[in-house]
Amino acid sequence: MDLTAGVASAVEAAGAQQGIVCVAGRGSTVAVTTMEYEPGGVHDLGEALERLIPTQGDYEHNRLNHDTNSHAHMARRHHRGDGDDPGGRGPPRARHLAAVVLLDFDDSERDRTVHVQVVW
Repeated sequence: MDLTAGVASAVEAAGAQQGIVCVAGRGSTVAVTTMEYEPGGVHDLGEALERLIPTQGDYEHNRLNHDTNSHAHMARRHHRGDGDDPGGRGPPRARHLAAVVLLDFDDSERDRTVHVQVVW
């Protein structure tokens, strides 16, 4: 999901001319990142993740928890690194933001909350 317009709106509402924007998605299977958000790049990212961390892989987490989303937890760790690291950081100039994207790896539909903090 492209969050760029919402993040730019938060930066504009804060009146910040310089500083840092922190964007974090809530959940153990979501990540916030910056990327060139266009159909080819989105497709290629999905294909690369499927090769690295197959959705239908043989995962102990799924067996032990009678679940199907082990791949989602691993993909999130691949994209965010440390669990406490707020993704999508950058200078809060609404005109110059890279595309800020929420990646939801889970195989179940869930409501997601995104937090945006502008520090200036």
